[in-house]
Amino acid sequence: MTHDDEKFLRRAIRLAADSRAAGDAPFGSLLVGPDGTVLAEDHNTVLSDGDISAHPELKLARWAARELDPATAAATTMYTSCQPCGMCAGAIERSGLGRVVFALSAEQLADLKPHASSAGVRQDGPALLEEARVPVEGYYR
Repeated sequence: MTHDDEKFLRRAIRLAADSRAAGDAPFGSLLVGPDGTVLAEDHNTVLSDGDISAHPELKLARWAARELDPATAAATTMYTSCQPCGMCAGAIERSGLGRVVFALSAEQLADLKPHASSAGVRQDGPALLEEARVPVEGYYR
């Protein structure tokens, strides 16, 4: 962890505090380019937007995928107040970002939240392989 990493991580924590003060969940993130410039920043707006996907990490990953060329994205670091959830981690990976630095781990966050019991969502499959493969086959070659 460098001095700059700590500086940018503190900014993500401040964005999280600002998010909480605005009535949203306390999460904040920023993207820093290869030259150390802050390219974009955001905070959680799940409640104010009424959008379950309005996590700052997802919003910034989407921004990076639209606005950055692949080489720049790969040299970009996301600083975030908490370890990205599965949804956000997938988006970050697909956006091509090179690095993520987070403050709280998912386990540390879980210790700070009330424990909710969730049975998860039942998933059945795979099924109809021969039909399902038709629109996909050859696309990635």
